[in-house]
Amino acid sequence: MLREQIEVKLRAAFNPQHLEVVDESFRHNVQVGSESHFNVVIVSECFIDQRFLQRHRAIYSELAEEMAGSIHALALHTYTGKEWEDQQDRTLSSPNCRGAGIQA
Repeated sequence: MLREQIEVKLRAAFNPQHLEVVDESFRHNVQVGSESHFNVVIVSECFIDQRFLQRHRAIYSELAEEMAGSIHALALHTYTGKEWEDQQDRTLSSPNCRGAGIQA
C-alpha cells in the first residue's frame, strides 16, 4: 500500500520522533480504494533551523516518485520536538477538496 511506502521512506530519511501518515482519499471525489490524498504529521530533529518551505521540499524530494505518480494531494505538518510539544492542544486537519463530494 502507498501509505506504508510513504511511511517507510519518511522514517528512513528523517528518523522521526513521531510520524502519522493518514490516507484521506475517502474524503475526496475519487474512486473507492484510491490512494491519492494524504495527511502527514512528522516530528524530527532534522527540521531544526529549517523553515517550513525547506522541510516541505525535503519531504517532496524523498517522495518524488510517488508525487509524480499516485499522490494528488499531500498535507504536511512538520515540526521539531519542541514545536510538536507546543502543538499538543491543537487539532490538525486538511482542507476539503475544492468542489468535491464524498463518494459512497
